Amino acid sequence: MPAPSPTAPGRHRAALALLLMSLIWGYNWVVMKQVVPLADPLDFSAIRTLLGALALFAAMAVLRRPMGLVAPGETLLLGLLQTGAFTLLIQWALVHGGAGKTAVLVYTMPFWLAPLAAWVLKEHIGRVQWLATAVAAGGLLLIIGPVSAGGRILGNLLAVGGGLSWALATLVAKRLRQRHQVDLLALTAWQMLFGALALVVTALLHDSRPINPTPFFFAALAFNALFATALAWLLWLYVLQHLPAAIAGLSALGIPAIGVLAGWLQLGERPSPGELGGMALIGLALALVSLHALRRPPPPAPQSLQGKAP
Repeated sequence: MPAPSPTAPGRHRAALALLLMSLIWGYNWVVMKQVVPLADPLDFSAIRTLLGALALFAAMAVLRRPMGLVAPGETLLLGLLQTGAFTLLIQWALVHGGAGKTAVLVYTMPFWLAPLAAWVLKEHIGRVQWLATAVAAGGLLLIIGPVSAGGRILGNLLAVGGGLSWALATLVAKRLRQRHQVDLLALTAWQMLFGALALVVTALLHDSRPINPTPFFFAALAFNALFATALAWLLWLYVLQHLPAAIAGLSALGIPAIGVLAGWLQLGERPSPGELGGMALIGLALALVSLHALRRPPPPAPQSLQGKAP
């Protein structure tokens, strides 16, 4: 069903929810970067996602939302891509790269999604989307290529891999929702649980360095589980119910921008001229996609939740 026409107070509350969600997800890049010296990326990813999944199930119980598992095989694949691979790749990328640059590279997801959707789902990709993809590709070349002096290629590739994993997960989610009626919050919780369990098993088999259980480590876990997972996903649901999906999608612009700004102010990250130019091109490409979406008629069904969380 299309989103209902919101009242003015409802729009204002939804705008505030969108701002708070973007601040949480944008700032979380700095939180995840600061955890790097305290825990192995695999260990932190496993604990973070497991707590996040439990927080989502607790939220569903409080809200009396349906918890039924639909399409277990497809949901398992979604969890391995969206929660397992994506979370591990972005946390591993932060070991080698800055918070802001990693956030921008991960948010190249829409530009991987366009050709993949045309190939796998036979979706029509318009000229604006292809133009945006070409602009983003130029930005990637500036960040990853030799123009970006001092850049660490492994961290860049891991971040781009995170965006690609996110795009593949979005394809799986789209096909799943074409075939089955699912509650979006339940789907998000189940896929996160499956991905978290895969990370936990892998972490138990992996010989990693000991966790440094400082107060900040536990604060980062609490922030990720309660705020970046449970609260932010609930805010996203509220936004989708009260604002057009195209406007809600504009938050994709704010999240990496907040990550870049927070990395600069708190961590002292200074992008090179090549990296700064590449980030600007990727931001321009995101703006092209978002503004183009605003001019299109709303889709007949709500957007998938596989979206913006870091």
